[in-house]
Amino acid sequence: MDKNLLESIMKRNGDTGTALADYLGIARSTFSAKINETKGAEFTQGEIMRIKVKYSLSAEDVENIFF
Repeated sequence: MDKNLLESIMKRNGDTGTALADYLGIARSTFSAKINETKGAEFTQGEIMRIKVKYSLSAEDVENIFF
């Protein structure tokens, strides 16, 4: 996971971690664990797809950020 790339996309779109967590319907602490890959936490496929749609990401962007 490329945390810096996701955070730069969030900032470019005026979003914070709290805003994206709210959009995804998860707690801010859960979002933090996922973005920092704490204790094996990772974004689900559904969450990745919602992020893709929200930021109009290409398949290549998704690959670079999450895989």
